[in-house]
Amino acid sequence: MTGTQTAGRRYGGRDAAQRQQERRTRLIQAGLDLFGTVGYTSVSVKQVCSHAGLTERYFYESFRDREDLLAGVYNELITTIQTETAQAAAAAAPDVDAQLRAGLEVFIRTLAGDARMARVVLIEVVGASPRLEVRRREVLHEFAALIAAVVVAPLPDPEASSSRLTMTAMSLVGGVNELLVDWTLGHQNATVEELIDLCYTLFTAAYRAISDQP
Repeated sequence: MTGTQTAGRRYGGRDAAQRQQERRTRLIQAGLDLFGTVGYTSVSVKQVCSHAGLTERYFYESFRDREDLLAGVYNELITTIQTETAQAAAAAAPDVDAQLRAGLEVFIRTLAGDARMARVVLIEVVGASPRLEVRRREVLHEFAALIAAVVVAPLPDPEASSSRLTMTAMSLVGGVNELLVDWTLGHQNATVEELIDLCYTLFTAAYRAISDQP
């Protein structure tokens, strides 16, 4: 009887929780593939399940609905991008210019290197739902905070620069975001290197302006 119970809990060396996580990962990947190519509004739960090779029962095991899956895909992508960007910036410390360059390079190359990822992060989540709009705004503030954390330490008077730094960081994040949206939609024909160079120029100029303020 113990053997039967054990077999019920484990299959192929994986327990129920591990198998559920594997199914969730397959659905996330299917969501990325379809939302990032066909588009969120054109994809059904049934299509996602078919692409993942799972029944709808397993979809609702991990997600409430299609919007919940989009949120899951978006959050997974953002976690990856934020982690890799922060790691690149930290590895270039303590030189602020080098940190800004490294972070921007990883951020831009990551999105530019995967059209599906760029479409989901930059386009498909926009206006998809009130919940996702709130999350999208949170993400912009999170990236602004990452920039602020890089440049605040060397400032002559960090406390006095706080408000200006926060606004500047948010302006830079918004600008990069809109530039990449334009590029993803084909309205800009710049190379990835040109995008990185332009953004780096803007970021360092802003940093100099804050550093030199009276």
